[in-house]
Amino acid sequence: MYSKEIERAVDYIKNNIEEQITLAELADYVGYSQYHFLRIFCEQTGKNPIEYVRAEKLSCASNDLFSGLKILDIAVKYGYETASGFSKAFKKEFGYTPTKYISHMARLESKDTYISDRSKKMKFEIIEKGPFKVVGYGIKTNINSENFTKEVAAFWGQYDINGWEEKLYSKLNPPKHGEVGVSASDEAGNLTYVLGVITDSIENVESDMIVVDIPAAKYAVFTTPPVDYSKKNGLEGKKEFEREIKNTWRYIFEKWFKNSGYQYDDSKMDFEYYDERCHFRKDTVMDIYVPVIEK
Repeated sequence: MYSKEIERAVDYIKNNIEEQITLAELADYVGYSQYHFLRIFCEQTGKNPIEYVRAEKLSCASNDLFSGLKILDIAVKYGYETASGFSKAFKKEFGYTPTKYISHMARLESKDTYISDRSKKMKFEIIEKGPFKVVGYGIKTNINSENFTKEVAAFWGQYDINGWEEKLYSKLNPPKHGEVGVSASDEAGNLTYVLGVITDSIENVESDMIVVDIPAAKYAVFTTPPVDYSKKNGLEGKKEFEREIKNTWRYIFEKWFKNSGYQYDDSKMDFEYYDERCHFRKDTVMDIYVPVIEK
């Protein structure tokens, strides 16, 4: 619980978050000397005032990432001269870049919410994994496009309708059953999403297939909470499974990274892994692999 003066200072920060707020300005607003205000503010909030202002700006910026504004426009709005400077500050605060955040979170519908106590139920482990190849079919899009969500959804539909899964297994004969969904994005928002299989050989790869080299990395691996996706539950089970995947991503970005001691390793690639555990079972799950390095 903050004192009345610190509450006033916090309210002032929130009401003027797009402005350049200084220590002298805050101290003067509550009627304290700068030295006294700095000491009291740090004691009660755990941060010095300028750190607090920066964190609040970045928190507001994270909410603005789905408003349709370009990253540079958001950066300027909160006092950053360049998109690069904003991205560096954003990653330092949250553990991942704005582009990476948008590329996954834009697929979430606004009505989707994660369970507040999900951290008690979520299973994850830190592992080291060597390099491997994924061969599959993909889509190229841009995360800033109005049709981004529809394009990704349409691709999944094409994957089923065109019989690409069966074709991959028959042509490539992968050593183990399981599909990998992997996405790669750049700072301009261009994204390539590929759904395919892990294979030791690319000898039988056809011209319409895409080969992705996944480098060795350290991963935080998350297993989604189990749902009933048995044939009895059908479409409803499918929808619930999709919600759990989406909300697991939301938990990773909005909750887990904050207290994990890790940040997203931008030199590597994240991916989703679907194996026999997600085939019409009462305890259907899948895995999300997020490349990480220690902060």
